[in-house]
Formats: sequence, C-alpha cells, structure tokens
Amino acid sequence: MPSGSHSPTLLVVDDEAAIRNILKEVAQKVGFQVVTCPGGREALDHLRDHHADMAAVDLQMPGIGGMDVLRAIRETDPDCQVLLMTGRATIESAVEAVKLGAIDYLTKPLNFDRIKELLTNVRESASKRQRLLEAEQQAAKNAEFCGMIGRGPAMLELFGLIQRLAPHVRTALITGETGTGKELVARALYRSGPRRDKRFVVINSSAIVPTLFESELFGHARGAFTGASDNKPGLFEYAHGGTLFLDEIGELPLAVQAKLLRVLETGEVQRVGTMEPRRVDVHVLAATNRDLAGEVAAGRFRADLLYRLNVVEVHVPPLRERREDIPYLTAAFVRESAARLGKRLSGLTPSAERTLMSARWDGNVRELRNVIERACILADGEFVTERELTQGRPRAAPSAEPIAAASADDEAAEDGPLSSIEREHIVRVMESVGGNKMSAARILGIGRRALYRRLERYGIGTIEKRDKRK
Repeated sequence: MPSGSHSPTLLVVDDEAAIRNILKEVAQKVGFQVVTCPGGREALDHLRDHHADMAAVDLQMPGIGGMDVLRAIRETDPDCQVLLMTGRATIESAVEAVKLGAIDYLTKPLNFDRIKELLTNVRESASKRQRLLEAEQQAAKNAEFCGMIGRGPAMLELFGLIQRLAPHVRTALITGETGTGKELVARALYRSGPRRDKRFVVINSSAIVPTLFESELFGHARGAFTGASDNKPGLFEYAHGGTLFLDEIGELPLAVQAKLLRVLETGEVQRVGTMEPRRVDVHVLAATNRDLAGEVAAGRFRADLLYRLNVVEVHVPPLRERREDIPYLTAAFVRESAARLGKRLSGLTPSAERTLMSARWDGNVRELRNVIERACILADGEFVTERELTQGRPRAAPSAEPIAAASADDEAAEDGPLSSIEREHIVRVMESVGGNKMSAARILGIGRRALYRRLERYGIGTIEKRDKRK
C-alpha cells in the first residue's frame, strides 16, 4: 500500500472459530486488517457503521445465513467484495451467489491459495484506488484558480475570461444559478485586477431590510429618520478606491435601483437626509440568479440599470454542465473536511462517486460541498461510502412525503437521497430561526425567492404545521 495509507479491511463471518482464526492469520500476512464475527447478526450490526473492502462469509450459519449477509452487503456497501464459503455446495446457491455479486464461491475444506489470490487482488485494487484518489487530490490543487476548481472546457473558458477582463473592467454583471460560485467569480476579478490591495465590500441585497436599502448603500445624515442619531457613511463611501460586490441585485427595490443608476453614471452618492453629493471611486460587480431581462419585461427591474451593469456579462455554468469537474471538486472538499475534522479520509468509494456523478445538483457546487461535508462527518473509515451519502434514507427512494413534494418535478424525484439531505438541512435551519424565512435564507446563503421555491418543493410549510400539532 502507498505510504501513509490504511490497510484494506477483511470481514470474516463464520460460526466456526477455527475458520475465523486461520482466515485472520492468512489475511494479516497479505496486509489486511481483519474483523471477525461469529454470526450473521453480528456482521450486520458491524456493517451498519463500518466499511469493509472484502468479506469472507460462511453460507450456512444459525440464524442469519450467508446469503442474507451477502444481500445486506450489496444493499449497504456495494463496493465490498464478498467471498462465500460453504461445506455443502449446491448449484442453486452458487448461481444465486453469482447473481448477487459474490466474487467467488468456495467449498470447505478451503483452498487457501485461491483465498490468498483473491485477497491480493482486492489489496491491489485498493492500492490502485488510493493512488487514483491521491492523483485526483493533486489535480484538484492544480485545477484551482482563485478559489474555484475546474479542468473542463467551461471552467477553463471562464478562468480565461476573468484573466482578460480583470485588468480593465469597472462594472460587470455575473449571472448564474444559485450555488454556482458567483461571489468567487467576483473575488477572482478583484484579486486579478489593479485594486487587489484595496477594499472588497460585499452586499447581499436579499439580506437587507427593504426600508434600510438606501441608508446601507448611500449612508444617511443625523436626524434623517427615526433612529438616525449620527451621520453614517454608506457602503459606497466605505468601498471608495476599491470594489463593491452587489450580490442578488435583482432583489433591489425599484426606488433604490434609480439611485444606484445615478451613482454608476455620475460617481456621486447622496446620503439620505442631505443634498450634498460626495464623490466615490468604486468598481461595481453585481450578481444575480434571476433572468433580469425577464424582470425588466415584468416591470420589476429598470432596463437602463441593466444596460449600465451589463457592460460585461460573466456567466457561471451550472454543475450539471460541467460534470467532469465533480471528481476534482469532491477531492478538494474531502481534503478540506478531513483537515477540519481531524480525520484521515482519502476520498470516495467508486459507488459513492457514481452517486455524485449521476445526481441533479440543483443547488450546484454549494449543494455538493454540503453533501460532502455531511458525509465526511458521518464517515468512520478511510473512504466515504455511498452509505454516508444517503444515510438515514432508504437507498431505493426517499420517503413518501419527499416524493409527493417533488412530484411536480419528475427529475427532482429521481434524486431522492441528495434532495433529502438538502430538505433535512433546510428544516433544521428553519427550526433554529423559529420559521423566520428571511433569517433562514441568510443562513443558507440563498435569496428569499429561492428559499420559497425549496419550501414549496419539499412541502416544508405543511410539515411545520403538522409538527406543531404534535
């Protein structure tokens, strides 16, 4: 095995102590860690919380037999390689074992040369897997640009655009779905530009109380309104000489949009309660997950402000359009989580990676990060398995309520386990803030409308009412 990696694990399940002992001795010589169980019940209890690279299971045991253990392993840990052993072989049981995915079916007395061969193959596969994960970890580091990770054509094109624009751009509109990393793009434009040593000020438009928008952006004079006890500079003045990032700009009220347009055109701000203009020199980057052209058509966004902001548009692709980057993002998130949690995690098992590659990722990179972080918390071995990604929910489908909540979107219903993780997270956040949707949206890092869509999709409002009656 590579230096610093864990040895693979063999689970031996047999009611004969002599068989357990000799298999343990053989496997340890090949380089395995070995866990032994005297019966199927003990094996299933162990497998609920632990991953095994290989299992050697006796077919005939009192209580839960070997075929049931094999089925349970296929359900909970499909990456585990299973060897079935029996003293009374039958064609029927051999065929069933093969159908269920057993790597071999050996009769007793055991052929230990064959067992050593199987163990060696599994150990070498684990070693190759380890080297592959280490290569992905290094590739993730090499693929990083200003906090973003990507090696596919979509992201390489985005990185190139940022590098070309950064030295010159004063105003830009960053578009993309929730969770794609629009703030990272804004920070990359800032860090790659001439004002990298000046202030970078972030305003989340969806998190500001509507009545305070004007004061927050442009400042106010003492006595301008109730509670204005002092003169206060706004965030435009605070960012003077630097860069201002207006996130979720589609949330700005129309009245504030008009005043923002004036600032962009004249370079002057006017504090609330005073007629005195103040010069500001600020680069403005704005981001939105909305279709602003559609908002203009609906009368919710000013066309002239859109034209002024959209001097340059930088579009961030959704994760479903750059699936080739998922292994590198995953490697980076596992590395971060392992360091923070103090765990020795190398990466994901193949079945866990397949689960990630096939998911919808409506929440994009942010959702992927949250799923990986949760799985790393639950993982107790060297690898994150499919079990950790879906723990707490059936593998075949989510419970009836999430399916009903997603029935309006058939594709969303297909992604049961990962959608259920997001749903549980939203419920916990909503409970922590007493149902306050504005506070919940701020904690989740999404706009209020995006939160409303998720509450409707997952039926969370209905569940809250039901829980209150309990």
